[in-house]
Amino acid sequence: MTPTEATAGPFQVTVQPSGRAFSANADEALLAAAIRQGIGLPYGCKDGACGSCKCRKLEGQVVHRSHQSKALSAEEEAAGYVLTCSAVALSDVVLESRQVTDESAFPIKKMPARVLALEKKSHDVMVIRLQLPANDTMRFHAGQYVEFILRDGSRRSYSMANAPHNGPGLELHVRHMPGGKFTDHVFGAMKEKEILRVEGPYGSFFLREDSSKPMILLASGTGFAPIKAIIEHMQAKRIDRPATLYWGGRRPEDLYLDDWIRARCGEMGNLTYVPVVSNATPEDNWTGRTGFVHKAVLEDFPDLSGHQVYACGAPIVVDSARAEYSDRAKLPPEEFYADAFTTEADKHRDQGS
Repeated sequence: MTPTEATAGPFQVTVQPSGRAFSANADEALLAAAIRQGIGLPYGCKDGACGSCKCRKLEGQVVHRSHQSKALSAEEEAAGYVLTCSAVALSDVVLESRQVTDESAFPIKKMPARVLALEKKSHDVMVIRLQLPANDTMRFHAGQYVEFILRDGSRRSYSMANAPHNGPGLELHVRHMPGGKFTDHVFGAMKEKEILRVEGPYGSFFLREDSSKPMILLASGTGFAPIKAIIEHMQAKRIDRPATLYWGGRRPEDLYLDDWIRARCGEMGNLTYVPVVSNATPEDNWTGRTGFVHKAVLEDFPDLSGHQVYACGAPIVVDSARAEYSDRAKLPPEEFYADAFTTEADKHRDQGS
């Protein structure tokens, strides 16, 4: 940006087809401006790594700050697509985003959180329960995430695994990434009563309740955490839309809350569960579905034109599902809601880093 461009503005940003509008300062990413003003644009990492905020620019000029080419390629940018988390307006802008929410976002807060309990669910998954201040609350949608602010100012992000009605505390599922600054502490020195600092809620991954379409819930590994929150929300609100959960792991032990899901299926007549294991060994005695979890969905639902999909987990799973469900199973792109965990090297959220 030139000095002239950097000092111009603020600019008007309009989102179609909803017609929602907000202002963005010249040095402010479009997504940051939207979050600041309670406009629910879709997003995941806020850091140019995941591509969840990608949308089409219909009018105006923007310049992109640093981002990863897998999130927005040069060809996509030339075709008029933008990453709102890294795009800065150079003029008034019109975007097309069919996933913008009509309701205002919940306020984002920083607050201390006390570790209430640590429960190891498998060799590399820890369930952490946090207590929030009694005189303050964090309102959030089931499926959103919080950021831990570490002592050096770096951040690590984890999805809430509980629905708000099961608060006021938070449940998080943390996978151990050996060498990870935060997860080495979680699996090492962390103790109950320890005080952490969190900020949130963030993210646009939550159930769209204005639809009656049947749902596919797709999770890999600890991508199950926000899906669990959505299931709790559905049960509490008596949302009776048909939902089929596909949860994938390398080994059966990676499906670390298998019993919990089976119990929910017994209580919720609308919920079906399909566990999928990709690398079972003979000693696992696995007799269920095998292979890639997103492929299992296509085997069972070759036509997704009337569905909504909520997908969370490793980027390879989410990205493959997004492409194949649209291309092969006729899923409308705007009905695919995703939250992809990337690696610490990607400077973004990973349910362990």
